[in-house]
Amino acid sequence: MTTDNAAASGLADQECIPCKGGVPPLEAGQIAPLLEQLQGWQVVEQHHLTKDYTFPDFAEALAFVNRVGELAETVGHHPDIFLAWGKVRMDIWTHKIKGLSESDFVFSAKADRLFTS
Repeated sequence: MTTDNAAASGLADQECIPCKGGVPPLEAGQIAPLLEQLQGWQVVEQHHLTKDYTFPDFAEALAFVNRVGELAETVGHHPDIFLAWGKVRMDIWTHKIKGLSESDFVFSAKADRLFTS
């Protein structure tokens, strides 16, 4: 396991903690070290994370979307998911604070784990 994979695995092992609001979104200095622990994710306007996943066909893309949906319901943290033939794009942020929280990075790592499993 590489260092990057170990870091992402560490994030994936953490819990998504529901945000009740009233806390500020993460700032650039807080975002950078968390983003370094993920593979292929991008931060857009310091507001949300985004990533494209590719699949050999529609059925596998849909199966991944369903697994991510089950995870979202389990942890109470819901990304925006866009499904197309052989492609899934996921955008995630904490809606209550209109920006990023540590749980967004945790969820992203968990989604990556579902993709590789």
